[in-house]
Amino acid sequence: MYKYIYVESDTQGIFKQANHRELIDKYSAEGWRFVTAIPSGFSGHGVIKNFDLVFEKEE
Repeated sequence: MYKYIYVESDTQGIFKQANHRELIDKYSAEGWRFVTAIPSGFSGHGVIKNFDLVFEKEE
């Protein structure tokens, strides 16, 4: 059986950097396996602003 966690990641914008690589490295070092990214937030023009990064770990 697997346990899953969902971690919010921001996309790159005018005043911020995308943080997905750091988050994947951090959770991988803790034994989590990256599964996928699901868009979770959008601007008024349909541009993706946030993703949920999905990680799994065998229990």
